[in-house]
Amino acid sequence: MSQETISRVTTGMRVVDSTGAQVGTVDLVQRGDPNAVTVQAPAPVDPGSSLDELIESAAVEEPDVPADLAARLLRTGYLKVCTELVRTGAVYVLADRIAAVTDQGVRLDVPAAELPEEE
Repeated sequence: MSQETISRVTTGMRVVDSTGAQVGTVDLVQRGDPNAVTVQAPAPVDPGSSLDELIESAAVEEPDVPADLAARLLRTGYLKVCTELVRTGAVYVLADRIAAVTDQGVRLDVPAAELPEEE
């Protein structure tokens, strides 16, 4: 069910929590991968690497949360939501926390205070 739900979410959609409070807007939609077991640490960069590989290795890996939570997010799928509610400017929503997706946006089944924030 959650994979079907998350597939209807698009970036820029408005997100409200279980209390009806505005959380923010969807910045990233990541469908779940049941085979995602662990988050791999980036391999050391070879000094002979191309510039593209160097830029790629420097890019922040998503989701930017502790490894155990990251593994769960990757398995179930998640939304990254831009918000002014937290210092880092973004929170993550597990796919199974999406209550509904409508023309008005995404409604969650938890209050915003329970959403893990980006590190």
